[in-house]
Amino acid sequence: MRTNVLITGASSGLGAEMARQLAAQGHHLALTARRVDRLEALAAEITTAHPDVQVVVHALDVNDHDQVFAVFKAAIGDLGGLDRVIVNAGLGKGGRIGIGMFAANKETAETNFIAAMAQCEAAMEHFYERKAGHLVVISSMSAMRGMPSSMTSYAATKAGIAHLAEGIRMDLVGRKGVDIAVTTLFPGYIASEMNEQVEQEQKLMVDTETGVRSMVKAIQKEVDTAATPGWPWAAVGQVMKHAPRGIVRKLV
Repeated sequence: MRTNVLITGASSGLGAEMARQLAAQGHHLALTARRVDRLEALAAEITTAHPDVQVVVHALDVNDHDQVFAVFKAAIGDLGGLDRVIVNAGLGKGGRIGIGMFAANKETAETNFIAAMAQCEAAMEHFYERKAGHLVVISSMSAMRGMPSSMTSYAATKAGIAHLAEGIRMDLVGRKGVDIAVTTLFPGYIASEMNEQVEQEQKLMVDTETGVRSMVKAIQKEVDTAATPGWPWAAVGQVMKHAPRGIVRKLV
């Protein structure tokens, strides 16, 4: 079934590739990010490949919370409603706690958690009004456990948004007459611009297209949660949750 999908952070990486793959399935798109030139180039690429797909673009800095609500409303107007919102925008900045990197860690926390909360709020207001919709939150496999060094703050924010999504999901339990799904994805190491900035060598990396194909498959199934790609990350996630810190440190 064709749906209207809004993706934040769609100018590069996972967001841009999700847009390509969802467009190939026939879904209409609202693409948002700060870098409008990249969004426009992506929109042109998609509409050339899929002329029957409608693509609209909006400049959005997710840390401008008033703008989040305004842009979501504009996209709703553009497409006649949103069926799915993918909360994808995020940062990977940061450093080990205690070495003077507070500003970078704070920026990551504000972007990955507070701004994500604003996006969830804007999406769920629309979905409650429609009594239908699908909220997708992009967390990370790093959310399974506290992470060292440059990943410490990032992992904490990704754990936070996973719990935020679970809380939203809990609010839907037993709510009659409402067809709203909430999906939390926990990607493993998928090649993107963001993880190029991470200090640690990232093992088990897959290319962007392969990783996003797994993400899109889980999104289309509207599962509650999924590690993506499923192999090996579903198993690795359990190890990360329960193994001694020394073993987890070696994994990351």
